[in-house]
Amino acid sequence: MVGGGQLARMTHEAGIPLGIKFKLLSNAPQESAAQVVSEVVIGDHRDLDTLRAFARGCDVITFDHEHVPTEHLRALEADGIPVRPGPDALVHAQDKGVMRAKLDAIGAPCPRHRIVADPTDVERFADEIGGFPVVLKTVRGGYDGKGVWVVRSSKEAAEPFRAGVPVLAEEKVPFVRELAANVVRSPHGQAVAYPVVESVQVDGVCDTVIAPAPDLSEELSGQAQELALRIAHELGVVGHLAVELFETADGRILVNELAMRPHNSGHWTQDGAITSQFANHLRAVLDLPLGDPRPRARWTVMANVLGGDYPDMYSAYLHCMARDPQLKIHMYGKDVKPGRKVGHVNTYGDDLADVRERAAHAAGYLRGTITE
Repeated sequence: MVGGGQLARMTHEAGIPLGIKFKLLSNAPQESAAQVVSEVVIGDHRDLDTLRAFARGCDVITFDHEHVPTEHLRALEADGIPVRPGPDALVHAQDKGVMRAKLDAIGAPCPRHRIVADPTDVERFADEIGGFPVVLKTVRGGYDGKGVWVVRSSKEAAEPFRAGVPVLAEEKVPFVRELAANVVRSPHGQAVAYPVVESVQVDGVCDTVIAPAPDLSEELSGQAQELALRIAHELGVVGHLAVELFETADGRILVNELAMRPHNSGHWTQDGAITSQFANHLRAVLDLPLGDPRPRARWTVMANVLGGDYPDMYSAYLHCMARDPQLKIHMYGKDVKPGRKVGHVNTYGDDLADVRERAAHAAGYLRGTITE
């Protein structure tokens, strides 16, 4: 697995019961997954020679991020190394311009958009869609709200162009909430779909995920799952695909982003689904039969733990575990820094209000924003 973050750490954990030998390419020895994987190569995923040396002897290469250069992945394939998802699929998660063009071609519903050349062109785009505000995104390199700007005039539009990469302009969708449809697809086309979830964002970062999305009609839920499965098929995805969606007030869904790896909106599956996203991602990239994605409980809520001014996790564990014996805590082994994702918690049960309160309390206490 290329990338040493928490997604690799949790994917490795899912492989342990199957006896899967796991080799990791990590940027640094202190990264989350590098702390727990036995065979770790320290190196730069942007360097082709490093990638080739790492891939030697591997049965298959997969990723916990989308930042390996597309041309490097094509070189690995030319060397005879199975890469899953392959570069022809992964480029749609690496480049938002490529993604939008492909989604348009297959008829997937999207916000109005186009590539813009400069702030003046942004103003022209705003005129085309009925005015500002407009969302601007660098086509490569953005995540967790980075590389995304909401601008209200052409004067505010200069910053995105300083990155030196193409800029995508999109209409600012007046959505009711954000949803995510998570699916997994194997090389021979078997695919499974998890329940559609609601994703609650705070300052551009996922804060809470509710599975399944409350009060979502069966019709719209089915549309979202079918859309995600169709995108996975049309793009040739192998592994986990997260399709982040906007739900609009008039009952439509629009594709916001794609991620071709385990995803924050699927962390609830560790404790809330029969087969987790991590286990199914591994099964897919190894071309094993996929596991049952159905939920174990009526409701599961995942809450991210962000770093705060409270590094004493042991004392926090004492409180949280005593208060809620059913609570599941997943920490990533990261240094605690304000605003940094350092872990998440999962709660589950039949009463949604209770499940949400338990998750929010545990995440807040682990962060230090709740002290009783």
